[in-house]
Amino acid sequence: MDELTRRVLAIFSELGDQPVDLHTLFEAGGNDPGERDRVVDVVERLVKDGLVEERGSDFYALTDLARQARSAG
Repeated sequence: MDELTRRVLAIFSELGDQPVDLHTLFEAGGNDPGERDRVVDVVERLVKDGLVEERGSDFYALTDLARQARSAG
């Protein structure tokens, strides 16, 4: 898993696994506009992989699969 993906997933942990707004997830990219663009790609990949689900209005939440993987690791 790459560093940016780790940072995105860490935001969910820091916020207690609550649904997270995409703009908050942009913080994983820091101040670099290119990295912030990559955050969108990371989130889309996490959704495709079943680790994150869309909650509407640019909010995302961890799935049970992601929580199980985290507790197993």
